[in-house]
Amino acid sequence: METIDPNLPLIDLHHHLDGSIRLETILELGLKFNLPLPAKTLEGLRPYVQVSTPQPGVMKFIEKFKWMTGVLVDYDACRRVAYENVEDAQREGIDYIELRYSPWFMAESHHLHPEGVVEAVTDGVKAAERDTGVRANQIAILSRHYGPEIAMKELDAQLRYASEFCALDLAGDEANFPGEWFVSHFKKARDAGWHITVHAGEIVGPESVWQAIRGLGAERIGHAVHAVEDPTLIDYMRDNGIGIECNLTSNVQTSTVADYGSHPIHQFLEKGLLATLNTDDPGISAIDLHYEYEVAAPRAGLTQELIHKAQKNALTVAFLSDKEKQALLEKKINQK
Repeated sequence: METIDPNLPLIDLHHHLDGSIRLETILELGLKFNLPLPAKTLEGLRPYVQVSTPQPGVMKFIEKFKWMTGVLVDYDACRRVAYENVEDAQREGIDYIELRYSPWFMAESHHLHPEGVVEAVTDGVKAAERDTGVRANQIAILSRHYGPEIAMKELDAQLRYASEFCALDLAGDEANFPGEWFVSHFKKARDAGWHITVHAGEIVGPESVWQAIRGLGAERIGHAVHAVEDPTLIDYMRDNGIGIECNLTSNVQTSTVADYGSHPIHQFLEKGLLATLNTDDPGISAIDLHYEYEVAAPRAGLTQELIHKAQKNALTVAFLSDKEKQALLEKKINQK
């Protein structure tokens, strides 16, 4: 079964830049700067950084980030990991990728300035775009767990580089930091011309997805697993073209779903929703986009037709202009 349609661009829309740092890079930077790594070999480090068995919840999974952000000792390190994210996308055959990150979160471990992180990441992404030919966009993240006051400071730092980002996202502890706290933040982002995507319905029920759409202006929802519990919401998302960024392996590893077969992506696609396949934090999950298409999607019960539909949906809901989408499509056809 040809799970990936060669006539369509391969796209990753939900990909955390700071959850996608190479194990080799963590080890190299850790040793170079004499950081307190839990091991000094790749195989010794692997179980501390990567998930091999389901974790008891999303926040336990997020703890793995400490070994990723922990090596971001300076702006050169931030630039490097941004460059390598795009370079890895090229190796996977990805044509377009949206890289999302919270500069406050990345800056925290070594007391960097969020503005400096944005500058470094932007420099790395643009250099890698030139060198690889992969098209990449940046999505700004507000981390819920810092609370609305710090989130506003983070947003102000991001808006100083407004032209470098295509969208704003809200990520982190959905259960304890509800979207209602961030309405004014997202209004500022929409006023700046940014698209909106929100992590919602991953931990909390359909009401979180409703709030993301109606309160924050979400055009896409990250995860949205619990949206399936509300038929009215499903109809609304279908009728209004709200995209869903599905992350199958991540959802199994965070125990959001019991197993691949329990994931609602099959229902989403069967009901005509614009659901897509993505990697989330591939450096932690130890997967790539091909794994999601070739292993995870079939395990979730998707036929070849539905997998191709998810691939087509990614182009439909990508934060690109119609002209840019057409150019991606034509480039893919001309490569054949």
